[in-house]
Amino acid sequence: MGGDEFFVDLLFYHLKLRCYIVVELKTTPFKPEYAGQLNFYLSAIDAQVKAPEDQPTIGLLLCKEKNRLVAEYALRGVAKPMGVAEYQLMREVPPSLETGLPTIDQIEAELRPDLPDGTV
Repeated sequence: MGGDEFFVDLLFYHLKLRCYIVVELKTTPFKPEYAGQLNFYLSAIDAQVKAPEDQPTIGLLLCKEKNRLVAEYALRGVAKPMGVAEYQLMREVPPSLETGLPTIDQIEAELRPDLPDGTV
């Protein structure tokens, strides 16, 4: 764009909402300038990727930590749909979520449907 390259961390398309979702991942606590970067990405996706029938792109900024007041001030006045959230790293999947996740064998079978018995 304009001779420079920019890369969003994650870009999804939500089928029911009919919109793109930009996710920015930060390994540091929230900084106000992150909101400006996310706003830039939302504007670029809306201008260059989004179809006329799509809804406005949604932005989600995931940070190691966030100061709620700083995040509120940084997002105040921004008209685009954006949110800031903290994430927590865990060594193990919580038991309550484990039953809903596919096994490695199931994932591999989905990725390799050409094998008759699903073995990899």
